[in-house]
Amino acid sequence: MPPPSSSSPGPSGSSGIDQLDGRLIVLLAREPRIGVLEASRRLGVARGTVQARMDRLQSNGVIRGFGPDVDPAALGYPVTAFATLEIKQGQGTEVRAHLAGVPEVLELHTTTGHGDMLCRLVARSNADLQRVIDRVVGFDGIVRASTAIVMENPVPLRIIPLVEQAAAWEDSGP
Repeated sequence: MPPPSSSSPGPSGSSGIDQLDGRLIVLLAREPRIGVLEASRRLGVARGTVQARMDRLQSNGVIRGFGPDVDPAALGYPVTAFATLEIKQGQGTEVRAHLAGVPEVLELHTTTGHGDMLCRLVARSNADLQRVIDRVVGFDGIVRASTAIVMENPVPLRIIPLVEQAAAWEDSGP
């Protein structure tokens, strides 16, 4: 198994997380409103240990936030699509700024391969998706777009299996 790709030092100075970090992350993912005292009780460690682990995981960028997990469909945006964008050379900064101003653009990634950027879009309907796409591509720096509508999401974004694997890898060593 290859080593984790994170460059953040783990508890032993190496990359990754250990089993306690993994258990803490899983607990926080399943119960994001749990307090430090209750987390320490459930994990069987001191409150200071939990607080220190949380602080380190946040400062290393492993835990990026504790915000609510919002469903775009419940907000009235049930259509999801992915758009692959080809951009003009030297226009990356301008295109990024343009796309950051479109509320229906949920994510933007620069990519290798067929396109230069991949963005996840949402819309109120298929007809509304056309409006969103027109707004996305209505910028001089975007040369071409190819859009795919999501039919279903059988494996939604999930992190817990990855956390469990990373924690097991760190404990077993290279």
